Amino acid sequence: MNHWHPKSWQEKPAKQQANYPSAKALDATLEQLSLLPPLVTSWEIEALKSQLAAAARGEAFLLQGGDCAENFSDCNSQIVTNKLKILLQMSLLLIHGLNKPVIRVGRIAGQFAKPRSADTETIDGITLPSYRGDLINGPEFTPEARIPDPVRLLRGYGRAAMTLNFIRALSDCGFADLHHPENWDLDFMSHSPLAEEYHQVVAELSHSLKFMETLGGARNSELNRVQFFTSHEGLHLHYEQSLTRQVPNRSGYYNLTTHLPWIGFRTAATTDAHIEYFSGIQNPVGVKVGPGMSAQWIEELVERLNPDNQAGKLLFIHRFGVAKIADGLPPLIRAVQRTGRHVLWVSDPMHGNTESTQSGYKTRRFDNILSELEQAIGIHQSEGSILGGVHFELTGDDVTECIGGARGLDEAGLKRAYKTQVDPRLNYEQALEMALAITRKLGRP
Repeated sequence: MNHWHPKSWQEKPAKQQANYPSAKALDATLEQLSLLPPLVTSWEIEALKSQLAAAARGEAFLLQGGDCAENFSDCNSQIVTNKLKILLQMSLLLIHGLNKPVIRVGRIAGQFAKPRSADTETIDGITLPSYRGDLINGPEFTPEARIPDPVRLLRGYGRAAMTLNFIRALSDCGFADLHHPENWDLDFMSHSPLAEEYHQVVAELSHSLKFMETLGGARNSELNRVQFFTSHEGLHLHYEQSLTRQVPNRSGYYNLTTHLPWIGFRTAATTDAHIEYFSGIQNPVGVKVGPGMSAQWIEELVERLNPDNQAGKLLFIHRFGVAKIADGLPPLIRAVQRTGRHVLWVSDPMHGNTESTQSGYKTRRFDNILSELEQAIGIHQSEGSILGGVHFELTGDDVTECIGGARGLDEAGLKRAYKTQVDPRLNYEQALEMALAITRKLGRP
């Protein structure tokens, strides 16, 4: 699109954007951001795109997971390490069960903004702007905290940079060495009912690795590190715009805040600002799709976001809910098939299954999450399509936010360690259960 530029989205209706009291202060902050070094590189982005193309062909599998929303306080070594550990553990189970490479993408180092169903919230008769994530305002219910502050964009950039630096340092120093998966054990893992099954898989993989290296007569240095990619919802368009740049020796613009930005379900209208912005960047792009999306809408998304039919460029992350996926997903798959374009299908079995308990906790039922995931696998198989990945909200911490799982967490047990400020996450045990469920449905017979 010859007329596209990083600010062209401003000519379109923009949903879910912060209302800053001073446009001048926002512009000054964006100018500062535009001069800062990029957070990721075009080489990393193109490498991810190539791997996602393999996943769309069924030759690899995408594991995307992390917090519903990061807080600035999550820029903490233990919290970051636990997130990486659970993704590594899940990926080991998937590699073993699916017998194919696993692409690890964290919802990390930038997931600081969240969409809201209303612009304001009212408590005890007082109405204030909604909390939209640490990138925009504070969670405290005070007028001062809820005013959107552009300085938070700089703080978000800084937290993302520090988190990425720590991830890269861990990867390069051997933390993710496949020869030593015992380094990834979480402190509380030994109490899990899945511990024995997980460690059996680790032992099998370690034995296979040693066998292959014995045959080759040398240690495979490529297995000393594991590659992590980052992703976040590209919700705050001013922030995304500020780090969207052209790079030497490549054509087009890259969003250099993250490797894989995605568009939320609420902001996926083809005539609006988010689609306009995402249509011009070279990154692989995800779109959350679900109930209410027509075949025509999906076809327009394909045309706008992948007009050149690049492999690995476009991901559709479907999130219907356990009761709606059987009717809703097949028509969308068929619509994409009619276009003849490359698309990577990814299941998000969590966002359509959120409910509230009588005691006021926002939660998700493990059985509903699992059922939607299993239905998604079956639907893609019956439609001659490929489910190439999964997208989970999860944590490596010992939280109690989703009902069910191996330990039978019930509604009364939620209060023990309910920590999320936005959406409920799978804890480390439930996340491993999901990985095992995927291998049983998609893995080797």
